[in-house]
Amino acid sequence: MPARFVYWMNVSLDLFIEHAHDEQGGGDWMSIDDELHAVFNARAEALTMMVQGRRVFETMETFWPAARDNVEFPQVYRDYGRIWTDKPKILVSRARIEAPHNTTVFGGDDAIARLGEVRASESGDIGVGGAGIATQLLAAGLLDEVLLFTHPVILGSGRPLFDGLTSPVRLELLEQATYSGGVTMHRYAVGDA
Repeated sequence: MPARFVYWMNVSLDLFIEHAHDEQGGGDWMSIDDELHAVFNARAEALTMMVQGRRVFETMETFWPAARDNVEFPQVYRDYGRIWTDKPKILVSRARIEAPHNTTVFGGDDAIARLGEVRASESGDIGVGGAGIATQLLAAGLLDEVLLFTHPVILGSGRPLFDGLTSPVRLELLEQATYSGGVTMHRYAVGDA
């Protein structure tokens, strides 16, 4: 059975992933406490690997490797730092030719086709980070799931969950949960993936 690409994002109620330009996943509109972070850790630990666009990767790269050993951070942060640093990753980027922390770089016009080959040859869930990569995987029929952690806020504008979709995409609800702070999780299968 081939691997599955799972696009995993924190979103506002109106499906924005950033409010301010270049917010880099750290907007004060999010309600992430230690309980929710432990959920993130468990899901990330279970991934076979991660695929990230350059912006997401560079955001993660600047924080999580140092966080893994910083005793001033809560244990859930240190744990995620270890998970992110050690987990095999694919960085999709035209600008970078190498990257640290167990990362392979896919660049050029064939990056999505190469990701399709990875999906066919691996097993388990492959986490996808970044709207650009997720949109391209969806357009290529390679995106299998969407995992949303929805925060109880309406942003009104910002970076959308997907870039420029031109037709509806049917989803099937697979799982849902509610966490402290009013955050909800919805996991969907993508139709015709």
